[in-house]
Amino acid sequence: MRRHRMIKIVATLGPASSDYDTIRALFEAGADVFRLNMSHGTHNDIAARHAIIRKIEADLGRPIAILADLQGPKLRVGVFANESEELVEGAAFRLDLTDKPGDATRVTLPHPEIFEALEPGADLLVNDGKIRLKVNDCGEDFANCTVTVGGTISNRKGVNVPDVVLPVAALSDKDRKDLEFVCRLGVDWLALSFVQRAADVAEARNLAQGRAAILSKIEKPAAVAAFDEILAVSDGIMVARGDLGVELPVQNVPPIQKRLVRRARAAGKPVIVATQMLESMIDSPMPTRAEVSDVATAIYEGADAIMLSAESAAGDYPIEAVVTMDNVAREVESDPTYIEIIDASRKVKHSSIADGIVAAARELAEKTDIAAICCFTESGTTALLVARERPHVPILALTPITKTARRLQLVWGVHCEEVAEVERFKKAVINAVRVTRKYGFGTEKDQILVTAGIPFNQPGTTNILRVAPCAEHLIVSGEPE
Repeated sequence: MRRHRMIKIVATLGPASSDYDTIRALFEAGADVFRLNMSHGTHNDIAARHAIIRKIEADLGRPIAILADLQGPKLRVGVFANESEELVEGAAFRLDLTDKPGDATRVTLPHPEIFEALEPGADLLVNDGKIRLKVNDCGEDFANCTVTVGGTISNRKGVNVPDVVLPVAALSDKDRKDLEFVCRLGVDWLALSFVQRAADVAEARNLAQGRAAILSKIEKPAAVAAFDEILAVSDGIMVARGDLGVELPVQNVPPIQKRLVRRARAAGKPVIVATQMLESMIDSPMPTRAEVSDVATAIYEGADAIMLSAESAAGDYPIEAVVTMDNVAREVESDPTYIEIIDASRKVKHSSIADGIVAAARELAEKTDIAAICCFTESGTTALLVARERPHVPILALTPITKTARRLQLVWGVHCEEVAEVERFKKAVINAVRVTRKYGFGTEKDQILVTAGIPFNQPGTTNILRVAPCAEHLIVSGEPE
């Protein structure tokens, strides 16, 4: 089983996709990574879905990546005596720490850390920005506001504070428990919510202790401002456009998406574009033209992955949504303009031997008749470097480490295969051509490029590039040991 596209598809699991048959159908339709949303479902639910994914992986003999998305701290107002109130534009409204039900003039905001950071003139967004409040004056336990956008406010609606960096940790107590639980289960990626600064990533990395790679969700203006620092300490990035579109003017989101995708690409770190990509397919078998264009835009930008949320987790057409993404990806990537855009947006600084090796591999693949670039990798670094180059041919990542094969499923253009450890380069080349032919990437008449590090089984030593025929008898007679 192989994909006929470079970009990867992330599918969120939920009530609509929690049984073996549906999850397997999602994988066969094109899902490369399954997202477990820790905001929904019990630990038993998460464990059951994880077990099903691993069974499908064993049944089909293909590595599958699992991404656990941590909820992050949730900032919410308290409750109202009448359960809801109507706020009118221009009216005064107070937020405070008083422990009593709210009314049309005030409500509890049980987060003293917000009051610590607020300043007059700051905006507060309630219920995904449907209600907007402007802070007039504030103290350690209150904020007197003016309603700038009115509407219905009800119990425990979420609050966003876009104008300030909040003194709130990215991991809540629930997140710490969830992190340990999913790391023990054996997930491959951890998505960290509410990241505001590079330091927010440190605690998650310390708790994970290498058991899962850390992917930072960029969903706050502070994270956009500190993106380069956050990128430097993260293993991957998610452009979480939902909260970005709440905390920033919606017209700001597309250019931010383009900038973040390009910076992540240049750094050789996988980047996911997420939220509302095929939203109408929650209850419709067909997407809108605008949604198809949105998916295509992320593909043209060279993102590593595109993600389905409620479409596959709770929608009526989860499999159709994956099929739609797969079809759009294959069509876009067959467009000559796609290659032109990808090549024109390649901005890579080559400063090491490994950088030079993978750059040479990409140039050879583009200028000669090469079927695939095959890389032997322990940690996954070589495959990430090759993918950063965005070559025109498939990337085959061969590794003896299951964890590496799974993590690389998120990476653009990479087909992962678990192989036995090798000691001799000739054996490595033979393995590469066998995998190439097994999945139809090439025939005996083709040639491949093989990258590896000598000596083998030492991470970070990419130092060799070889053109090899796919005909084994030519390797046996002509390749050095």
